[in-house]
Amino acid sequence: MRKRKKGRKLHRKRDQRKALLKGLCRNLLLYEKIQTTEAKAKELSSLVEKLITKAKQDNLSTRRYLGRYFSKDIVRKLVEELGERYKERPGGYTRIIKLGPRRSDGAKMAIIELIKS
Repeated sequence: MRKRKKGRKLHRKRDQRKALLKGLCRNLLLYEKIQTTEAKAKELSSLVEKLITKAKQDNLSTRRYLGRYFSKDIVRKLVEELGERYKERPGGYTRIIKLGPRRSDGAKMAIIELIKS
């Protein structure tokens, strides 16, 4: 029986897909707003939500866990700024705004941003 697999493949192999999402996640956390395709934004949203939820508890274990994926400055921003900003919020840290299709290939575009609260 066919079972559904969680997540999108984004027409990439596993290591390339992980590298792509890691780079998108790094840029979203650094700039708090990026423009990408709709499928990538939807996939990125769940990843960022989990990382921010983890960053809400500020301890050494959390910093080491986040340090496996990001540099020290991004870990510091995640834990000290974003973790504190969303301390009272139970979830829903990102917003996806759909845009029109891209001119070159017609891909559905979207802006993904962190909510300011």
